[in-house]
Amino acid sequence: MKKIIERILKRLAVDVLQKYKPKIIGVTGSMGKTSTKEAIFAVLSAKFFVWRNVKNYNNEIGVPLTILGQESGGRSPLSWLIVFLKALKLIFFKSEYPQILILEMGADKPGDIEYLMSFVNPNAGVITGIGEVPVHVEFFKSAAQVAREKSGLIKFLKEDDSAILNFDDKLVKDIASKTKGRILSYGFSEAVDVRATNYQLNIALDPSLSGITFKIEYDGKVMPIRKEGIFGQHQVYPMLAACAMGLALDMNLAEIAEGLRSYRSPKGRLQMIEGIKSTWILDDTYNASPAATISALETLVKFEGRRRIVVLGDMLELGEFTESAHRLIGEKVSECADYFFAVGDRMEFAAESAKEKGMKKQKIFWFETADGARMPLQMTMQKGDVILIKGSQGMRMEKIVEEIMAHPEKAGELLVRQEAKWKNR
Repeated sequence: MKKIIERILKRLAVDVLQKYKPKIIGVTGSMGKTSTKEAIFAVLSAKFFVWRNVKNYNNEIGVPLTILGQESGGRSPLSWLIVFLKALKLIFFKSEYPQILILEMGADKPGDIEYLMSFVNPNAGVITGIGEVPVHVEFFKSAAQVAREKSGLIKFLKEDDSAILNFDDKLVKDIASKTKGRILSYGFSEAVDVRATNYQLNIALDPSLSGITFKIEYDGKVMPIRKEGIFGQHQVYPMLAACAMGLALDMNLAEIAEGLRSYRSPKGRLQMIEGIKSTWILDDTYNASPAATISALETLVKFEGRRRIVVLGDMLELGEFTESAHRLIGEKVSECADYFFAVGDRMEFAAESAKEKGMKKQKIFWFETADGARMPLQMTMQKGDVILIKGSQGMRMEKIVEEIMAHPEKAGELLVRQEAKWKNR
């Protein structure tokens, strides 16, 4: 059934693209894809009519659904029939269609990007980062193989197309030679086209007013950026990529700045939420990779004069890097946390590592599931604490956030995975 749906969706998507001929921006990488997609959407929407993937529609089903402007039919044949009929209407009747499509593209196994490239011909490719210990590597032999897979996005770009590449990531920089497209590099490094400087994390007495400031430099021009409610240096990269994409489409810095004003980090990406007992929660529960987890821990350190509680669930799909990555995280936790709540079999490695590095065992707690951690965490929390909560999607760490947030009635508005299909799992 799934293969049949894939083939039909692919055929319909090809016909829609041939009819409307939108510019296509592909976004891939092992981290930050969704935030980058949203930042690009915010910038380009200031000038163009744009569509982007909804939810996590970044695979062989989700990408064509985005092209068709449809949502999944789920398991119902009738729902899928309605999706197909709406797509046919788009093909046979003239409809309003976006000038630009922003397509986030995932790659869980070798060949995924190649399949998407078989019917999507991007005019621009954005590669966000891969990392020394990349995520989603269970079906890849090495980080280099992940990089080769991601390079498929830029391999077939033409000379007048654009490759937007994070040159702070060595593996991304190394695959730059794979493209004929015009490269616009971004990062904090000196030798990049679009550079972030003067980064600061500003912690106010009221944490809800905290955020980051930095400057974007390009071709001798400087654009100051201030974003309240966004935390962590890694949160700068999506905005740099969006700026580079805007420049590639001949937007000026004033237009780009206006677009970035409307950008908000997606739910579950290091969002500040008020907790019970007059505490604050750093909700980073959307997903987890080693690099992003370290960045989140480095952000937590900045909250000085408060007790810092770290609640981490397993980082999944790390393959042979699983034990070493979790032990590395445990070392980092021992340096910056007053209490450590570890959730999941893999995170037990981190708990062991934190103890070995000198963290007192009575301040380290391990639980098999997120449900098991909820009440003990509540009992440990005190007024003024800052609690970082993070883990891979499958660990359902948002359940812990919902348990300790001051206004659980806002869970649907503030937290990830609040749809019925997730809540019933």
